[in-house]
Amino acid sequence: MIIKSFQIKSILEKNINFFLLYGDNEGFKNQMISDFLCIGFKENILRYEESEILKNSEKFFAEINNKSFFDNKKIIIISRISDKFLSIIEEIKEKKLDEIRIVLNAASLEKKSKIRGLFEKDGKMACIPFYADDNSTLNKIAMDFFKQKKISISFENINLLTERCRGDRENLFKELEKIQSFSKNKKNIKTDEILKLTNLAENYSFSEICDHCLNKNLKKIVLILNENNFSSEDCIAIIRIMLSKTKRLTALKEKSLKEKNLDTVISEFRPPIFWKDKDIIKSQLKLWELNQIRSFMYLLNDTELLIKKENQSAINITNNFLLTHSRVSS
Repeated sequence: MIIKSFQIKSILEKNINFFLLYGDNEGFKNQMISDFLCIGFKENILRYEESEILKNSEKFFAEINNKSFFDNKKIIIISRISDKFLSIIEEIKEKKLDEIRIVLNAASLEKKSKIRGLFEKDGKMACIPFYADDNSTLNKIAMDFFKQKKISISFENINLLTERCRGDRENLFKELEKIQSFSKNKKNIKTDEILKLTNLAENYSFSEICDHCLNKNLKKIVLILNENNFSSEDCIAIIRIMLSKTKRLTALKEKSLKEKNLDTVISEFRPPIFWKDKDIIKSQLKLWELNQIRSFMYLLNDTELLIKKENQSAINITNNFLLTHSRVSS
Protein backbone atom coordinates (compact mmCIF):
# COMPACT_ATOMS: atom_id res chain seq x y z
CA MET A 1 0.00 0.00 0.00
CA ILE A 2 1.11 3.56 -0.60
CA ILE A 3 1.46 5.64 2.56
CA LYS A 4 2.78 9.09 3.43
CA SER A 5 5.77 9.51 5.71
CA PHE A 6 3.61 11.00 8.50
CA GLN A 7 1.49 7.80 8.52
CA ILE A 8 4.38 5.51 9.37
CA LYS A 9 3.62 5.38 13.10
CA SER A 10 0.03 4.22 12.56
CA ILE A 11 1.19 1.60 10.03
CA LEU A 12 3.64 0.15 12.57
CA GLU A 13 0.71 -0.42 14.92
CA LYS A 14 -0.82 -2.70 12.28
CA ASN A 15 2.19 -5.07 12.45
CA ILE A 16 3.33 -4.42 8.88
CA ASN A 17 6.89 -5.73 8.53
CA PHE A 18 7.75 -4.95 4.90
CA PHE A 19 8.71 -1.38 3.98
CA LEU A 20 9.96 0.11 0.73
CA LEU A 21 11.41 3.62 1.07
CA TYR A 22 12.26 5.19 -2.28
CA GLY A 23 13.39 8.59 -3.51
CA ASP A 24 16.49 10.78 -3.40
CA ASN A 25 15.82 12.34 0.01
CA GLU A 26 18.35 10.20 1.92
CA GLY A 27 18.32 12.46 4.96
CA PHE A 28 14.56 12.08 5.42
CA LYS A 29 14.71 8.30 4.83
CA ASN A 30 17.50 7.88 7.38
CA GLN A 31 15.50 9.94 9.86
CA MET A 32 12.41 7.75 9.43
CA ILE A 33 14.48 4.58 9.78
CA SER A 34 16.19 5.68 13.01
CA ASP A 35 13.22 7.50 14.60
CA PHE A 36 10.51 4.95 13.81
CA LEU A 37 11.46 1.73 12.06
CA CYS A 38 14.41 0.84 14.30
CA ILE A 39 12.67 1.61 17.59
CA GLY A 40 12.54 -1.49 19.80
CA PHE A 41 15.27 -3.40 17.98
CA LYS A 42 18.28 -2.02 19.91
CA GLU A 43 21.40 -3.78 18.60
CA ASN A 44 19.42 -6.26 16.50
CA ILE A 45 19.83 -4.21 13.33
CA LEU A 46 21.37 -5.92 10.30
CA ARG A 47 22.44 -3.91 7.26
CA TYR A 48 23.06 -5.21 3.74
CA GLU A 49 23.39 -3.91 0.24
CA GLU A 50 21.38 -5.49 -2.54
CA SER A 51 24.54 -6.60 -4.36
CA GLU A 52 25.78 -8.53 -1.31
CA ILE A 53 22.60 -10.61 -1.16
CA LEU A 54 22.31 -11.13 -4.92
CA LYS A 55 25.88 -12.44 -5.06
CA ASN A 56 25.24 -14.97 -2.31
CA SER A 57 21.52 -15.35 -1.67
CA GLU A 58 22.01 -18.86 -0.23
CA LYS A 59 24.17 -17.46 2.58
CA PHE A 60 21.60 -14.74 3.27
CA PHE A 61 18.70 -17.20 3.53
CA ALA A 62 20.81 -19.56 5.64
CA GLU A 63 21.34 -16.70 8.09
CA ILE A 64 17.69 -15.73 8.37
CA ASN A 65 16.62 -19.40 8.62
CA ASN A 66 19.07 -20.03 11.46
CA LYS A 67 17.14 -20.67 14.70
CA SER A 68 19.43 -18.40 16.70
CA PHE A 69 18.42 -15.61 14.34
CA PHE A 70 15.04 -15.50 16.05
CA ASP A 71 16.27 -15.17 19.65
CA ASN A 72 15.21 -11.54 19.45
CA LYS A 73 13.21 -9.50 16.98
CA LYS A 74 15.44 -8.18 14.22
CA ILE A 75 15.29 -5.55 11.52
CA ILE A 76 17.07 -6.01 8.19
CA ILE A 77 17.85 -2.82 6.26
CA ILE A 78 18.86 -3.38 2.62
CA SER A 79 20.21 -0.47 0.57
CA ARG A 80 20.46 0.31 -3.16
CA ILE A 81 17.39 -1.71 -4.04
CA SER A 82 16.34 -2.30 -7.65
CA ASP A 83 13.96 -4.62 -9.48
CA LYS A 84 16.68 -7.28 -9.35
CA PHE A 85 15.66 -7.84 -5.73
CA LEU A 86 12.03 -8.72 -6.56
CA SER A 87 12.45 -12.50 -6.44
CA ILE A 88 14.33 -12.29 -3.12
CA ILE A 89 11.63 -10.24 -1.42
CA GLU A 90 8.95 -12.59 -2.73
CA GLU A 91 10.84 -15.54 -1.27
CA ILE A 92 11.23 -13.77 2.09
CA LYS A 93 7.52 -13.01 2.09
CA GLU A 94 6.62 -16.66 1.46
CA LYS A 95 8.61 -17.74 4.54
CA LYS A 96 6.30 -15.67 6.80
CA LEU A 97 9.09 -14.54 9.12
CA ASP A 98 6.95 -12.54 11.55
CA GLU A 99 9.85 -11.71 13.87
CA ILE A 100 11.81 -9.91 11.14
CA ARG A 101 11.15 -6.41 9.83
CA ILE A 102 12.43 -5.81 6.29
CA VAL A 103 13.26 -2.26 5.18
CA LEU A 104 14.28 -1.69 1.57
CA ASN A 105 15.98 1.61 0.69
CA ALA A 106 15.89 2.56 -2.98
CA ALA A 107 16.72 5.67 -4.98
CA SER A 108 14.13 7.03 -7.43
CA LEU A 109 11.90 4.27 -8.83
CA GLU A 110 9.79 4.70 -11.97
CA LYS A 111 6.08 3.93 -11.90
CA LYS A 112 6.72 0.83 -14.00
CA SER A 113 9.16 -0.55 -11.40
CA LYS A 114 8.10 -4.09 -10.52
CA ILE A 115 9.20 -3.95 -6.89
CA ARG A 116 7.45 -0.61 -6.42
CA GLY A 117 4.32 -2.09 -7.99
CA LEU A 118 4.44 -5.06 -5.60
CA PHE A 119 4.63 -2.86 -2.51
CA GLU A 120 1.96 -0.44 -3.76
CA LYS A 121 -0.58 -3.19 -4.45
CA ASP A 122 0.00 -5.46 -1.44
CA GLY A 123 -2.01 -4.40 1.64
CA LYS A 124 0.54 -6.04 3.95
CA MET A 125 3.49 -4.08 2.58
CA ALA A 126 4.14 -0.34 2.90
CA CYS A 127 5.54 1.81 0.08
CA ILE A 128 6.70 5.30 1.09
CA PRO A 129 7.99 7.92 -1.39
CA PHE A 130 10.52 10.49 -0.15
CA TYR A 131 10.66 13.62 -2.27
CA ALA A 132 13.19 16.46 -2.04
CA ASP A 133 12.71 18.98 0.77
CA ASP A 134 11.90 22.59 -0.07
CA ASN A 135 13.36 25.49 1.90
CA SER A 136 10.18 25.98 3.94
CA THR A 137 10.45 22.40 5.23
CA LEU A 138 14.14 22.84 6.05
CA ASN A 139 13.39 26.17 7.74
CA LYS A 140 10.85 24.48 10.03
CA ILE A 141 13.32 21.72 10.92
CA ALA A 142 15.97 24.32 11.76
CA MET A 143 13.56 26.50 13.75
CA ASP A 144 12.34 23.53 15.81
CA PHE A 145 15.96 22.52 16.45
CA PHE A 146 17.04 25.96 17.68
CA LYS A 147 13.91 26.29 19.82
CA GLN A 148 14.53 22.91 21.44
CA LYS A 149 18.23 23.69 22.07
CA LYS A 150 17.38 27.23 23.24
CA ILE A 151 19.75 28.82 20.73
CA SER A 152 18.93 32.40 19.69
CA ILE A 153 19.15 32.95 15.92
CA SER A 154 17.36 35.31 13.53
CA PHE A 155 14.95 34.09 10.86
CA GLU A 156 17.24 35.66 8.24
CA ASN A 157 20.12 33.50 9.45
CA ILE A 158 17.93 30.41 9.40
CA ASN A 159 17.16 31.20 5.75
CA LEU A 160 20.86 31.64 5.07
CA LEU A 161 21.63 28.28 6.69
CA THR A 162 18.99 26.32 4.75
CA GLU A 163 19.94 27.93 1.44
CA ARG A 164 23.53 26.81 1.95
CA CYS A 165 22.32 23.21 2.37
CA ARG A 166 20.90 23.02 -1.18
CA GLY A 167 17.61 21.44 -0.09
CA ASP A 168 19.39 18.47 1.49
CA ARG A 169 18.05 17.52 4.94
CA GLU A 170 21.11 15.39 5.68
CA ASN A 171 23.41 18.36 5.04
CA LEU A 172 21.22 20.49 7.31
CA PHE A 173 21.51 18.00 10.19
CA LYS A 174 25.32 18.08 9.90
CA GLU A 175 25.36 21.87 10.00
CA LEU A 176 22.96 22.00 12.98
CA GLU A 177 25.25 19.67 14.92
CA LYS A 178 28.22 21.97 14.25
CA ILE A 179 26.24 25.04 15.32
CA GLN A 180 25.10 23.31 18.52
CA SER A 181 28.70 22.48 19.46
CA PHE A 182 29.84 26.00 18.62
CA SER A 183 27.07 27.67 20.62
CA LYS A 184 27.53 25.88 23.96
CA ASN A 185 28.94 29.00 25.59
CA LYS A 186 27.08 31.56 23.44
CA LYS A 187 23.65 33.15 23.74
CA ASN A 188 23.10 33.79 20.03
CA ILE A 189 24.53 33.08 16.58
CA LYS A 190 25.48 35.89 14.20
CA THR A 191 25.53 36.01 10.40
CA ASP A 192 29.32 36.05 10.07
CA GLU A 193 29.52 33.01 12.36
CA ILE A 194 27.03 31.12 10.17
CA LEU A 195 29.13 31.94 7.11
CA LYS A 196 32.35 30.77 8.73
CA LEU A 197 30.93 27.71 10.45
CA THR A 198 28.74 26.15 7.77
CA ASN A 199 29.67 24.73 4.41
CA LEU A 200 28.75 26.75 1.33
CA ALA A 201 26.30 24.86 -0.86
CA GLU A 202 28.86 24.45 -3.63
CA ASN A 203 31.21 22.64 -1.26
CA TYR A 204 29.02 19.60 -1.62
CA SER A 205 29.31 19.79 -5.41
CA PHE A 206 33.10 20.13 -5.11
CA SER A 207 33.18 16.52 -3.98
CA GLU A 208 31.13 15.53 -7.02
CA ILE A 209 33.51 17.41 -9.34
CA CYS A 210 36.50 15.57 -7.87
CA ASP A 211 34.76 12.21 -8.14
CA HIS A 212 33.87 12.77 -11.80
CA CYS A 213 37.41 13.90 -12.61
CA LEU A 214 38.92 10.82 -10.95
CA ASN A 215 36.36 8.75 -12.81
CA LYS A 216 37.45 10.28 -16.15
CA ASN A 217 33.94 11.55 -16.84
CA LEU A 218 34.77 14.48 -19.15
CA LYS A 219 31.16 15.00 -20.24
CA LYS A 220 30.01 15.50 -16.65
CA ILE A 221 32.94 17.81 -15.84
CA VAL A 222 32.11 20.03 -18.84
CA LEU A 223 28.48 20.20 -17.71
CA ILE A 224 29.43 21.16 -14.14
CA LEU A 225 31.93 23.80 -15.25
CA ASN A 226 29.32 25.36 -17.56
CA GLU A 227 26.75 25.56 -14.76
CA ASN A 228 28.96 26.90 -11.94
CA ASN A 229 30.76 30.16 -11.27
CA PHE A 230 33.78 29.45 -9.09
CA SER A 231 35.93 31.93 -7.18
CA SER A 232 39.69 31.65 -6.68
CA GLU A 233 38.99 30.41 -3.13
CA ASP A 234 36.73 27.72 -4.58
CA CYS A 235 39.59 26.58 -6.82
CA ILE A 236 41.83 25.95 -3.82
CA ALA A 237 39.00 24.03 -2.11
CA ILE A 238 38.49 21.82 -5.18
CA ILE A 239 42.20 20.97 -5.40
CA ARG A 240 42.40 20.16 -1.69
CA ILE A 241 39.31 17.95 -1.80
CA MET A 242 40.78 16.22 -4.85
CA LEU A 243 44.04 15.67 -2.96
CA SER A 244 42.17 14.11 -0.03
CA LYS A 245 40.25 11.78 -2.32
CA THR A 246 43.45 10.88 -4.19
CA LYS A 247 45.20 9.94 -0.94
CA ARG A 248 42.31 7.65 -0.09
CA LEU A 249 42.40 6.19 -3.60
CA THR A 250 46.13 5.51 -3.20
CA ALA A 251 45.55 3.60 0.05
CA LEU A 252 42.72 1.62 -1.53
CA LYS A 253 44.82 0.79 -4.60
CA GLU A 254 47.69 -0.45 -2.42
CA LYS A 255 45.30 -2.73 -0.54
CA SER A 256 43.67 -3.95 -3.77
CA LEU A 257 47.03 -5.16 -5.06
CA LYS A 258 47.22 -7.46 -2.04
CA GLU A 259 43.54 -8.34 -1.78
CA LYS A 260 42.09 -8.96 -5.27
CA ASN A 261 38.43 -8.61 -4.25
CA LEU A 262 37.61 -4.91 -4.69
CA ASP A 263 34.31 -5.23 -2.81
CA THR A 264 36.16 -6.57 0.23
CA VAL A 265 38.82 -3.86 0.04
CA ILE A 266 36.20 -1.09 -0.12
CA SER A 267 33.92 -2.60 2.56
CA GLU A 268 36.75 -3.10 5.06
CA PHE A 269 38.39 0.29 4.48
CA ARG A 270 38.57 2.67 7.45
CA PRO A 271 37.17 5.21 7.86
CA PRO A 272 34.13 3.50 6.30
CA ILE A 273 33.10 4.46 2.77
CA PHE A 274 29.45 5.48 2.43
CA TRP A 275 27.49 3.02 0.29
CA LYS A 276 26.55 5.71 -2.23
CA ASP A 277 30.26 6.23 -3.04
CA LYS A 278 31.27 2.59 -3.41
CA ASP A 279 30.48 2.15 -7.12
CA ILE A 280 32.31 5.26 -8.27
CA ILE A 281 35.35 4.40 -6.12
CA LYS A 282 35.41 0.91 -7.60
CA SER A 283 35.33 2.45 -11.07
CA GLN A 284 38.19 4.81 -10.16
CA LEU A 285 40.30 1.92 -8.86
CA LYS A 286 39.92 0.17 -12.20
CA LEU A 287 40.90 3.29 -14.15
CA TRP A 288 44.02 4.25 -12.21
CA GLU A 289 47.33 2.43 -11.79
CA LEU A 290 49.19 3.00 -8.53
CA ASN A 291 52.05 4.92 -10.16
CA GLN A 292 49.53 7.13 -11.99
CA ILE A 293 47.74 8.03 -8.75
CA ARG A 294 51.01 8.94 -7.05
CA SER A 295 52.07 11.12 -9.98
CA PHE A 296 48.65 12.77 -9.93
CA MET A 297 49.14 13.70 -6.25
CA TYR A 298 52.34 15.58 -7.14
CA LEU A 299 50.47 17.39 -9.94
CA LEU A 300 47.79 18.45 -7.47
CA ASN A 301 50.38 19.93 -5.12
CA ASP A 302 52.03 21.78 -8.01
CA THR A 303 48.66 23.06 -9.22
CA GLU A 304 47.76 24.42 -5.77
CA LEU A 305 51.06 26.32 -5.66
CA LEU A 306 50.44 27.68 -9.15
CA ILE A 307 46.95 28.88 -8.19
CA LYS A 308 48.36 30.70 -5.16
CA LYS A 309 51.08 32.36 -7.24
CA GLU A 310 48.80 33.34 -10.12
CA ASN A 311 45.58 34.00 -8.23
CA GLN A 312 44.03 36.06 -11.04
CA SER A 313 44.24 33.04 -13.34
CA ALA A 314 43.02 30.55 -10.69
CA ILE A 315 39.76 29.70 -12.45
CA ASN A 316 41.43 29.08 -15.83
CA ILE A 317 44.16 26.98 -14.21
CA THR A 318 41.61 24.87 -12.34
CA ASN A 319 39.29 24.44 -15.34
CA ASN A 320 42.20 23.39 -17.58
CA PHE A 321 43.41 20.94 -14.92
CA LEU A 322 39.97 19.34 -14.55
CA LEU A 323 39.37 19.10 -18.30
CA THR A 324 42.84 17.69 -19.00
CA HIS A 325 42.72 15.01 -16.33
CA SER A 326 39.10 13.99 -16.95
CA ARG A 327 40.05 12.55 -20.34
CA VAL A 328 40.66 8.82 -20.57
CA SER A 329 44.27 8.19 -21.59
CA SER A 330 44.60 6.71 -25.06
